[in-house]
Amino acid sequence: MNKTEQSTGVVTITQVKSAIGRKPGQKETLVGLGLNKLYKTRTLEDTPAVRGMVNKVRHLLQVEDN
Repeated sequence: MNKTEQSTGVVTITQVKSAIGRKPGQKETLVGLGLNKLYKTRTLEDTPAVRGMVNKVRHLLQVEDN
């Protein structure tokens, strides 16, 4: 298998802090990740795009690498 064929894995993220009072870009990033309520959990493909979004709002999330 070459690099493009390898499975990238998954990352599990849980929103643990509220988006109230955050900058609009951060709220939109949470919605883009599929998070809009506290303690909602999503399992997403571990891609550079998802990692960038997670990094932008990492102070509001709990992240687990699977």
